[in-house]
Amino acid sequence: MSTGAGEKSEGKFDASGVLSVSAGHFVHDSYTGFFAPMLPLLIERFGLSLTMAGSLTFFLQIPSLLNPLIGYIDDRFDLRYGLILAPAVTGTLMTLLGRAPDVLTLCLLLLVIGVSVASFHATAPATIGRISGDFVGRGMSFFMAGGELGRTVGPLLFVGAISIWTLEGLPKIAILGWLASLALFLKMRRVRRPHTAPPELRSLLPVVSRLFLPVFVILIGRSFLISSIAVFLPTMMVREGSTILVAAGALSIYEIAGVGGALVSGTLSDRYGRRPVLLVALTASAAMLLLLLKAQGWLIIPALLLLGFSALSSQPVMLAIIQDQLPDQRALANGFYLAMSFVMRPLAALVIGILGDWLTLRHAFLVTVFITLGSLVAVRWLPEKSRDKNHFGHGSC
Repeated sequence: MSTGAGEKSEGKFDASGVLSVSAGHFVHDSYTGFFAPMLPLLIERFGLSLTMAGSLTFFLQIPSLLNPLIGYIDDRFDLRYGLILAPAVTGTLMTLLGRAPDVLTLCLLLLVIGVSVASFHATAPATIGRISGDFVGRGMSFFMAGGELGRTVGPLLFVGAISIWTLEGLPKIAILGWLASLALFLKMRRVRRPHTAPPELRSLLPVVSRLFLPVFVILIGRSFLISSIAVFLPTMMVREGSTILVAAGALSIYEIAGVGGALVSGTLSDRYGRRPVLLVALTASAAMLLLLLKAQGWLIIPALLLLGFSALSSQPVMLAIIQDQLPDQRALANGFYLAMSFVMRPLAALVIGILGDWLTLRHAFLVTVFITLGSLVAVRWLPEKSRDKNHFGHGSC
């Protein structure tokens, strides 16, 4: 990463910086990928219902309400150490969940983990946006691919670790997070970027109606889609007779396909436009979830691959849209978006858990398909990309 390089005025793509932050995203989200395969064990240990299990995500996600504040401060003062320390903090606390003596301690640990997650995700995409120059979609693709690859490796790393050391021995692999934070520190400690003036919050009011309202509608559908798979797919499979290893493997298949989707979608949106790529991704993801529910035997594997590729390809495009609209207030805009996104996910998980208790998880997943399709109407309400801010050379949204 270079000092000031990658600001929108220069238009250069800082590959070294993008890859460094993306690698940090990989390690950080490897640990957050522990939660879904750990959930069936926590349900059994503490005697939780699906509704209570779904509510655990509130404690993990509620600190995301701090994202706009974190973004505002980062735009003004440069909170790089929130990004640097997050892999170490998240890794340490996530591996301690299995040692929680009671539900209250479990919830408190999840709350602190949520603060660490918010610190990383409020600042890292804005950093990527600044150093990607005229190729914000490409930068977001690398960044999200790192996260998806981490969530692919995470469940497998979790299963491998508990098979050797049991759940209580999981903290032994927290060292990986500390090594990642050290690497980020060595890379970013001398980086300087121009401090911007505090953004005028009143200037965001037109953007709220023009950008964030349709984004909110889209996030409703996407949150149900992502939460159904990321939170409850392993639980559904275990309840239907699969082992933890098979359930974690299914989640990893879904996530590894998401790496490809994330790498492709942002770059395609640079060339063909944000809205067309987003529309295709959301439509395909709803169709692939329906296909997964109908699949039997070996057909489940291609269904998971297609679902992961389509469902996880929309996030780089959404992040690029946010960066396009507020290039001078990147962290603040990103903070608003992630606050909405992270709050919607636990709400969706809670509703899916309630539906799962009331009906079955398969029926809850079917409801998710229709909610996702209903959110597509908001894609056409998204604003066009401003050509005078960033020029991508081929087409526009």
